Amino acid sequence: ACVMPPYTLPEKVINIIKEYTFKIAHNLKVRGLINIQYAIKNSTVYVLEANPRASRTVPFVSKTIKVPIAKIAARVMTGKKLKEIDFKRVDCLSIDYFSVKEAVLPFNRFPGFDTILGPEMKSTGEVMGIDRSFGIAFAKSQIAANQILPTSGTVFLSVNDKDKKNIIPVALELHNLGFKIIATKGTSEILESSGIMCDSVLKISEGRPNVLDMMKNDEIDLIINTPEGSNARSDGYFLRTAAVMQNIPSITTISAASAFIQGIKELKFNTSVDVKCIQDY
Repeated sequence: ACVMPPYTLPEKVINIIKEYTFKIAHNLKVRGLINIQYAIKNSTVYVLEANPRASRTVPFVSKTIKVPIAKIAARVMTGKKLKEIDFKRVDCLSIDYFSVKEAVLPFNRFPGFDTILGPEMKSTGEVMGIDRSFGIAFAKSQIAANQILPTSGTVFLSVNDKDKKNIIPVALELHNLGFKIIATKGTSEILESSGIMCDSVLKISEGRPNVLDMMKNDEIDLIINTPEGSNARSDGYFLRTAAVMQNIPSITTISAASAFIQGIKELKFNTSVDVKCIQDY
């Protein structure tokens, strides 16, 4: 998902991104729009690539800040200057609401296709959720993309070794929300050592009854499974493909799990979710 304004980025990182963007656009002598992709690791900002063109994010940004970006860029490309255009600068960080863009992924039409995302485009469309609460905005985007956000039930956790430390606060939040937690042996040991109650279940490769049997019996409502690699015949692969067939929401990153929890919280405890036209924000 893409969020405006940024929900978790520190101000220092945002300022670095602004600085890099200005320098790159200025030195490339770009007229119009530029698409720059960044990656952040431990507060270090990396530039992946810069393309002097628009992207599919432009309509999303335009709707969020109510500025016809493509129209303005087209006029600039034909020789107009910003001071000649009725252009009102908007600080994207100062808006008092959140917009969340989510991809529509048609995995249910391709049985056996792994749901792990990478650089290849797999989406067939995009949707947008907007609200003054990030949790509600995120929930709206998931609902629009036909993704279920369960507010109760059983969640299955199985994460790779590098995510075992980070799954603890996620599991604690789910426990506090009333979810029953089941996990594979390695993950359950980490959770229990942190005082989080959970039941252990066999991996698909460890025998039966296993987690796949529980999925087929409608005993699991949410899956958080961070992949260990790209092995096409791994337990994680069978787990994720089965989740698509059973229509069980499956999350493959810790950051996405944290966002899901924010949405679940709002849906569980917020008695009313406002639906209004975008111009009212």
